[in-house]
Formats: sequence, structure tokens, C-alpha cells
Amino acid sequence: MSDCKPRGTPCEQKLEWSECEPFDSKRYREIVGSLIYLMMCTRPDISWVVTRLSQFLSKPLQCHWITLKHVLRYLKGTAHYDLCYRKCEKGLRITGYTDSDRASSMEDRRSTSGYCFSLVEDGPLISWKSRKQQKVALSTCEAEYIALTAAVQEVMYLSHLLKSIGVTYDQLSIIYEDNQGTIALANNPTKHQRSKHIDVRYHFIRPEVNKGFELKYCPTEEMLADIMTKPATKQQLNKFKTLLFGR
Repeated sequence: MSDCKPRGTPCEQKLEWSECEPFDSKRYREIVGSLIYLMMCTRPDISWVVTRLSQFLSKPLQCHWITLKHVLRYLKGTAHYDLCYRKCEKGLRITGYTDSDRASSMEDRRSTSGYCFSLVEDGPLISWKSRKQQKVALSTCEAEYIALTAAVQEVMYLSHLLKSIGVTYDQLSIIYEDNQGTIALANNPTKHQRSKHIDVRYHFIRPEVNKGFELKYCPTEEMLADIMTKPATKQQLNKFKTLLFGR
């Protein structure tokens, strides 16, 4: 793939994986494993597609291999992308974005959670994740609430980490969410007809609101975590490049 033609996005906007011929699982796992390492270290922009491809390690198909080559062609054209951390004159604050894509997995109808965090307003990221949820969400609000819970857990971890290494930062973190119902559910501890079935373990975030973090609304078109839950467009990658990589 060293002489391949670069692509502008990590994958196609609509991944239609139909039944096709099996592919060499050993070769597939080798490349996906390398991409997982790259995704976790320096390339948050490929998080969603690599997470999706990693779900077929046992029995990959030819169509999965085609998508995998698309990722490699994208990396060919963006090999110069890297995380750029600079000394900041402003104060540090944990700022995060969280989002979900309800029932995005056609195999089991489970949703995808995504979050990303930085210490300054203009990036780069210090933590990010794209992951399939463990249960089937019955509504968009529930899927977003589960994703928010994962983001709050990460905020708590980052706070403990910064304190342990002696970093001075604003104690009140900010998490941006693009679902008004999720924000209302997190702020209001009363039970609602449509949310009373949600597992109690997801409600632990309610005491943390306005104590350990502040929950704010963010329009969908400004939601950075959107690229962690679905295929990213060229416009999104160009728009969020500074927030992702700091340059």
C-alpha cells in the first residue's frame, strides 16, 4: 500500500457489508492490531472505523478487507498528522464532548458511545474512545445517557491522574452534550416514565453534576465526539482538525 492513492476520509459514509468471501484472518488481525495501536496513541480520527473493523477479527470477510485498505489509503495521505502539545498561558481545564449513535450496529442493534477530552479550548485531545454499548438502548436519550456515563467516568479518572502528578487545573470540568433530554435527565433526579427502566448504575452521574463537572448543551454540528460514533466527512475532519491535533 506504499504507492496507493490517498483517500480524504477514513471510510465510506455508508458501510454496506453484505455476505462475501472470507478473508485471511491472520493477515487481517495483524493490520487491525497495528491500527488499534495507532488509534490509541496518536490518531483519534480513525477511532470509529477501527473499532468497527475490530469486531470482525475472528471471521473477516472480503468486504471488511476493502474497508481496511480504505483506512490505509487515508493514512497514506495524512501521515503528517500528529498530536501537537504546546505550553499554554491560560489555565487548564478538562473539557470533553460526548455523543452516541443509536442502534448503529446492524448485527445486534446496539448503539455506539464516543467521547474525547482536552485540557485547553483549542486542543489537542488527551483522551478519546469509541465503543459499542453493552446493552440495547430503547431511545436516543437512553443511548446518550449511557455515553455520558462513560464520559463522566473518564473525567473522574483524569481528575485523579492530574492531582496525582501535581498539575494545577480548574476543578470544575465541562462536558458538552447535544441531547437536551439527556441533560434534563442528568440534572433532574426524579423518575420519568420513559427512563425508569434505565439501570441504576448509570444514575451515579447525577450527584456529580455541578459538583465535579458542568454539563452544557452543544449543537450537533459543533459536536466533536460525532466523529467517534459514525463515519467522518471531509468537512468535519477539516473543521475539527485543530481540536483533534492542536494544529
